[in-house]
Amino acid sequence: MAVFTEVTPPEASALLAELGLGTLQSMQGCASGIENTNYFVSTDRGDYVLTLFERLSFAQLPFYLNLMHHLAAKGIPVPAPQANAQGDILHTLKGKPAAVVTRLKGRNQLAPQAADCAQVGAMLARMHLAGQDYPAQQPNLRGLAWWIETIPVVLPHLNPQQKGLIESELRFQQELAASEAYRRLPHGPIHADLFRDNVMFDGSQLSGFFDFYFAGCDTFGFDIAVCLNDWCIDLGTGALDEARARAFVAAYDQVRPLTPDELALLPALLRSAALRFWTSRLWDFYLPRDAAMLQPHDPTHFERVLTLRRDQPWQYTRA
Repeated sequence: MAVFTEVTPPEASALLAELGLGTLQSMQGCASGIENTNYFVSTDRGDYVLTLFERLSFAQLPFYLNLMHHLAAKGIPVPAPQANAQGDILHTLKGKPAAVVTRLKGRNQLAPQAADCAQVGAMLARMHLAGQDYPAQQPNLRGLAWWIETIPVVLPHLNPQQKGLIESELRFQQELAASEAYRRLPHGPIHADLFRDNVMFDGSQLSGFFDFYFAGCDTFGFDIAVCLNDWCIDLGTGALDEARARAFVAAYDQVRPLTPDELALLPALLRSAALRFWTSRLWDFYLPRDAAMLQPHDPTHFERVLTLRRDQPWQYTRA
């Protein structure tokens, strides 16, 4: 959510007027994240997020925006894309794809406890169920095919130990994806990036999921693993917190019972999720783009997480 493209208040006001959202009162660029240009905008009618998409194309974006619309219609608390008089929810600003969505209430819970993790787990399961009849199809664009393409690009920047780790893990993940058990995993639209900073809490209650612009069709287990590797770890060491992890998975399992294959492959999927974010952070760190407020993440964090998920596999068992 860094600012790659500067938008002036008059430019924002024109789009807001086209959408019938009132008169602009305030506008502030968002510094966190690294994929899109985001501004918080407030009008006399409400609070919104204005996004200009820096990587996603006009052809790709309907999948994400229509998914959010679909989930909102099913009662999942997500930002609602705002339409113009013609019903369009994908717009153009500064020659780039743009969207305006409602801003969720509350704030991030950056130091979650087990009860917070349980709420996220239960809502993630609800989201997966709600998305099962979403008709559009798009693969997870940061999945295995992207790892295969990207890891050779970042290899020159790694030391020999790191190269050995990332290459051996990629081989493991290719073998996993070819297995019969993996092919049986339930799948559908997933968020794929549901970190602590992509969930809002209003007081102690979860108020919504946002930033669906990495969503795609993949295994539900991968989505669970992404969450466990962020919500349920010690950020300093990457170590999994047993109480939070159990609370998360148990709450999910109560809403959408996990299959035997999902339970058996969860340790491998935790490695998948760690590899995905180590790879993307390496790419963003060593091959950055210009941005007014760009703050690339430290890639060594997910190197530690991956190492721990390999050396200390975590298996969930029902009580």
